[in-house]
Amino acid sequence: MPEAETDFRELTNDEQIAAALEEGRRLFAGSCDFIFGAQKLGQLPPQTLPEIAFAGRSNVGKSTLVNALTGRKTLARASSQPGRTKQLNFFDLAHRLMLVDMPGYGFAKAAKSVKEDWQEMMFDYLRGRPGLRRVMLLLDARIEVKPHDLEVMKLLDRAAVSFQVVLTKCDAVKPTALARKEEEVLALTKRHPAACPFLSVTSSETGLGIEQLRAELAAFALPPQ
Repeated sequence: MPEAETDFRELTNDEQIAAALEEGRRLFAGSCDFIFGAQKLGQLPPQTLPEIAFAGRSNVGKSTLVNALTGRKTLARASSQPGRTKQLNFFDLAHRLMLVDMPGYGFAKAAKSVKEDWQEMMFDYLRGRPGLRRVMLLLDARIEVKPHDLEVMKLLDRAAVSFQVVLTKCDAVKPTALARKEEEVLALTKRHPAACPFLSVTSSETGLGIEQLRAELAAFALPPQ
């Protein structure tokens, strides 16, 4: 898979920034279709596109963020029972990028065997998917970083998969508290070799950060045909 071009965050020219935002808008305004749900590694679809995976605790807002990015209300569906969804869901975005909605983790009622199966499957997926370009690791801005979040960061380090922290539900946090949260999480990412040295601040409710995130992800997509 081709490497991403200049990172959106490195752009300083207003025209370049505007062009990147427009490219992100056009990409995510294109067709986006659910193509497969894999419950076992042997069921994974063949790799034909660069992949971006979304990971996070149950109820962190993964499905909501995918829906906000694509401008669709029901593309990715959240389970009414946290931890119930155990499959990797693949969404073909305009035949240029594959979005992968990973099962939520950290669900308190799940049996130990279920949690171990989740970790084993996710590690095997992360290590065995060369087209996986980045994992977007979602953290709820309203609450503290949980032990399960730290475990997943270590898992991503071991798998040597680049991950980017995305703070969700930021509209529910006052500016001063949000700034403290950003500092806390950035300090945390510095301790993880696989972590990107920046994070995204988002709200699917208000649209905060959604345009910028689209532009960042568009850099990983195949060129338009």
